[in-house]
Amino acid sequence: MKSTPSDIYKTIDKISPETLFKERKSKFYGVAFPIQSEDEVKQYVEMLRKKHPSANHVCYAWQLGTEQFRYRANDDGEPNNSAGMPIYGQIQSYALTNVLVAVTRIFGGTKLGVGGLIQAYREAARITLEEADIIEKKIQRRFQVNFEYPNINKVMRIIKVHQLNIQSQKLEASCSLIIDVRKQKAVQIMEVFENIPGITIQELSF
Repeated sequence: MKSTPSDIYKTIDKISPETLFKERKSKFYGVAFPIQSEDEVKQYVEMLRKKHPSANHVCYAWQLGTEQFRYRANDDGEPNNSAGMPIYGQIQSYALTNVLVAVTRIFGGTKLGVGGLIQAYREAARITLEEADIIEKKIQRRFQVNFEYPNINKVMRIIKVHQLNIQSQKLEASCSLIIDVRKQKAVQIMEVFENIPGITIQELSF
């Protein structure tokens, strides 16, 4: 079995289609959102509350990060750990990050019990992620390369050979480039630039 490179992570490409799971007349509407920050969670949850004004609960879980992970699970009034954690379990099962999965419940008049709720929220999240457009992305490192203009050809040759992505550039007497490098190649690229006199490279934070 081929192993996955350590600088690859899985997320979703776009907001998923809304799915519907029914259990004893209760309706569970699921949707997944790609996110880059915790600030986005509140706006998406509020959007769902407005879309389903008769909903009793909007439960959700999210995970962020590509190397160090942060997550949160929210039961929104359901019994403790009966909704948010089963949803989060599906995020883990699909090995996803930078994603929010929300399940909106409209009560059908019959109580499901804690066990029934766990199963229903888990299944609603699973169906949602089945419908999501899951993609792989590479973990990137960002660097600033500084050099004098006479070195521009050497720098651009390295950029081309290693197929690096230039994010911004300042090409004057003293030049600087902001480049993104795949994590797997970061040490190699740093050494390439550091071995050329008159060129300096430093890592930046995103």
